[in-house]
Amino acid sequence: MILELADIRIHPEQNAAFEEAIQRGLTTVIAHAKGFEGFKVNHGIENPQRYVLQIFWTALEDHTVGFRESAAFAEWRAIVGPFFASPPVVEHFELVAKSA
Repeated sequence: MILELADIRIHPEQNAAFEEAIQRGLTTVIAHAKGFEGFKVNHGIENPQRYVLQIFWTALEDHTVGFRESAAFAEWRAIVGPFFASPPVVEHFELVAKSA
């Protein structure tokens, strides 16, 4: 399993609208992508304009090729993109260890 980690910064005073949009985009667009296994969204406490999005993919290519090169990516960005103060920083990780 691959973890996609996106560090997202949004415009001030847009939290409620962004949280609705990201939930809608995840459940109506990304959840239908090949290799999608789940997601988590966390909201920053010290920096309320910061969110960390975690998406779990079966394989790296499910995100980098299958999703990013599909029409669904444009649909996703149309939903959440207007809230971005800057482009998200996205990285991918492989699991090394986990607790029981």
